[in-house]
Amino acid sequence: MGKSFVHLSVHSEYSLVDSVVRIKPLAKAVAAADMPAVAITDQCNMFAMVKFYRAAVQAGVKPIIGVDAWLENTDSPASPFRLLLLCQNDLGYKNLMSLVSQAYLEGQHHGMPVMQTQWLREHSDGLIALSGALKGDVGQALLSNQRALAKQRLKEWNKLFPDRFYIELQRTGRESEEVYVHAAVQLALESDTPVVATNDVHFISSDEFEAHETRVCIHDGRTLEDPRRPRLYSDQQYLRSPEEMAMLFADIPEAIQNTVEIAKRCNLELTLGQNYLPDFPIPDGLTEGEYFRKLAKEGLENRLAFLFDVDAPEFAEQRKPYDERLETELDVIIDMGFPGYFLIVSDFIRWAKQNGVPVGPGRGSGAGSLVAYALLITDLDPLKYEL
Repeated sequence: MGKSFVHLSVHSEYSLVDSVVRIKPLAKAVAAADMPAVAITDQCNMFAMVKFYRAAVQAGVKPIIGVDAWLENTDSPASPFRLLLLCQNDLGYKNLMSLVSQAYLEGQHHGMPVMQTQWLREHSDGLIALSGALKGDVGQALLSNQRALAKQRLKEWNKLFPDRFYIELQRTGRESEEVYVHAAVQLALESDTPVVATNDVHFISSDEFEAHETRVCIHDGRTLEDPRRPRLYSDQQYLRSPEEMAMLFADIPEAIQNTVEIAKRCNLELTLGQNYLPDFPIPDGLTEGEYFRKLAKEGLENRLAFLFDVDAPEFAEQRKPYDERLETELDVIIDMGFPGYFLIVSDFIRWAKQNGVPVGPGRGSGAGSLVAYALLITDLDPLKYEL
């Protein structure tokens, strides 16, 4: 990986209103520009990860998985800081998943999943952190001329991410960027902290800027001509070539070189296309298939007692198509190796129903099966409704 530059801050269409970058065109553009790797760092989500990983590998580009996180700002909760997190390895990947999940479950603030700093103390291993440029807590302290606070925050980050924290620099033509860059470089020299350049990419080519702004305006309920609308982006936030980035940071070449060094340090390999299910506990003396068959038959008896009068003379004839279909479905499911899957789904669906959690009707061929009905996964008689 001796090439000159790697984009480490890229938002995709999975950041919704914040980007118009599509995954496959991104991978092709990176390969065409002869860049060896690229990172996807969507806004506190990893929704694009699998699609991005596949597209990058197919294009011969090293995929780097990351997140542009919102970080709590205790002084102004409505204005969270930014922090860029990149996975180095499998441990970092698992830690990042935990952090993002916790942000959605416990950190929601006006619809934004916000991480708390204390969570990072428990889940920082295997992650490389970039400071968030002028939107990070260090950058905000520098812009407000609070150098002592900036030094203290940087010291804490370096302790939390030893040899894995970088001061992020950006030059995209936005307000206060150059003031920040000068202050940040000075702080980096004083603290012996490495710097790294990013371009905060939101579109692949500069001529997509208007389309991006239109998307932002639709979300904000404004028009392009509105003089009062916030202008948070510039037309320079495109996928610049390595040559353009090198020229942009000609005075700070190490900021360009460090993008390649970070890419070398990020070596997450995903295994796709394999199913991983927990082992469902089976009573002694029974195989998984036998236990599955036993529960399904018991469940069907309960359903039939609800549907028909079991003492009626025609009951034997009424149940016959149910028994035949159940046997057919059981044989298919067991032959395909899916009894464990049905047992697991039945287990959590029953728990949800017993604990007041709403459960939908299901979808797909599995939801139309008699087995699902017998195991209480669904509540519609599939024979009656010809499912």
